[in-house]
Amino acid sequence: MRTRIQNPGTPLHVALLACCLAASVHAAPVAVRLNSIGFLSNFPKQASVAAPGTNFAVIRQSDSAVVFRGALSGPRTNSDTGEALWTADFSGFNTPGAYQIEVPGVGRSAPFRIGSDIYLEPFYVVTRGMYLWRCGTAVRGTHGGHTYAHAVCHTNDAWMDYVGGGHVRMDANGGWHDAGDYNKYVVNAGVTVGCLLRAWVDFEPAIRRVGLDIPESGGPLPDFLAEIRWELDWLLRMQATNGAVYHKVSTRDFCPFIMPEHEKDERYFVPWGSAATADFVAMLAMASRCYRPFDAAYADRLLAAARLSYRFLRENPSHHSPDQRGFSTGGYGTRDPDDRLWAAAEMWETTGDAIALRDFEERARAINGRVDINWDWGEVANLGLLTYLFSERSGRDGELVAVIRSNLLASADAIVRARDDHGYARPLGTRYYWGCNGGVARQVLVLQAAYRLTGEKRYRETSADALNHLFGRNVFGRSYVTGLGFEPPMHPHDRRSGADGIAPPWPGYLVGGPNPRARDWHDVEEDYRTNEIAINWNGALIYALAAFLEPAP
Repeated sequence: MRTRIQNPGTPLHVALLACCLAASVHAAPVAVRLNSIGFLSNFPKQASVAAPGTNFAVIRQSDSAVVFRGALSGPRTNSDTGEALWTADFSGFNTPGAYQIEVPGVGRSAPFRIGSDIYLEPFYVVTRGMYLWRCGTAVRGTHGGHTYAHAVCHTNDAWMDYVGGGHVRMDANGGWHDAGDYNKYVVNAGVTVGCLLRAWVDFEPAIRRVGLDIPESGGPLPDFLAEIRWELDWLLRMQATNGAVYHKVSTRDFCPFIMPEHEKDERYFVPWGSAATADFVAMLAMASRCYRPFDAAYADRLLAAARLSYRFLRENPSHHSPDQRGFSTGGYGTRDPDDRLWAAAEMWETTGDAIALRDFEERARAINGRVDINWDWGEVANLGLLTYLFSERSGRDGELVAVIRSNLLASADAIVRARDDHGYARPLGTRYYWGCNGGVARQVLVLQAAYRLTGEKRYRETSADALNHLFGRNVFGRSYVTGLGFEPPMHPHDRRSGADGIAPPWPGYLVGGPNPRARDWHDVEEDYRTNEIAINWNGALIYALAAFLEPAP
């Protein structure tokens, strides 16, 4: 996976980080490790036990009464953590309630719930995290008895010095802050909005029933689409008059750990890039379909902008990297074949345009219909392939459809095998890199697509294992999402959390996770390589949570 350049350390910074990391290394707080959010009633339920044992019991949290007994299986050696792990399987117990696992001589697990609605609150909190990321406005929210807020910020976005406009300001207000910093990047918006809109397409009825308590609640748009519109409106401002799309809005350097309203450094448009332009086309063409039932005029506006930029891409077929000299902020540099493929797929699905269909199919054949197992902002072909594969439009190439379908199922099967081979049932297996927790969540898009095609439970159950891992069935025995689950991250690399004076961090954010090895995660603010937050990781987690808002049909 490609990483974005972020906050390169000075010697002092590096020394401080090394000290903090050394102090943060400790054993997991519990040896019985499981999803501390809980389990859906009719799904498999397992915990990993990192200590020798024979039997286990499920005990009711309220009175410690034993409600289920079982035998541990194992041990098995988990190669990436070097542990001997036993498994407690209590899939046969489905009674709703709050429980813990107890292993004699080892201890108890974190508390967890069994029920049909266990992911409702996490979905609400994580999706509300997008609202709390808003730029250009004041935000406010309460979680766990703490109120999180910042004042209106960044109303001077942005100057045109680097895009040939001189020191003139053009409106680029709005959108979401990208990560632990306050800049805004079109390429990373691409995979984020793509995952969110895919969630809407796949799970609209369940998502519509969840109110998000945002300023637009009660308006003409469902809350979920109203939140995404905050980003789409900013994206519309990133389009030049000829259809090219500027790569990002950014300060020259990352700011200190201050609240967003206190960042006063000048922010600039960064020159256009073909990847940003293609992602813009894909997002807006896809969004135009999603918004049309609620606001036809807005859908028309989105589609008109997508058409203009798609024409620009067709007239400029060569890859164009933005000139980012003068900026040390996130690069998000990527080649654009995947982005153009996705753009063509969404333009065809929205308009039926024969040129876009031919464009997509040529690009899809060039990669042999490959469906990536592990993907992020630099590899967005999966989004286009899913749109094409599930399209109800006529005109698709039957052979290509069959190839993509076969590749999708092969990739989903590989994910299931990686899950089966891992002691913590981690669907990404032994791959670790910057933002790998987002990769774990993003695999759910592939797994859910395979489930829709076949109805085979193993795909949906592996999707659930992705959430199990992120919420505590891992070597640390902890949740990776701020404000949710057992011992969640307390010191994410997030400027708001580090500057607001409130002890718990801002809630609802998935941290990047171990990098480059399984044990290399540190709940330390300075460790941006493992503990930063980012919109693309949250977007993937929102999709994964949306998949389980309702029981399987």
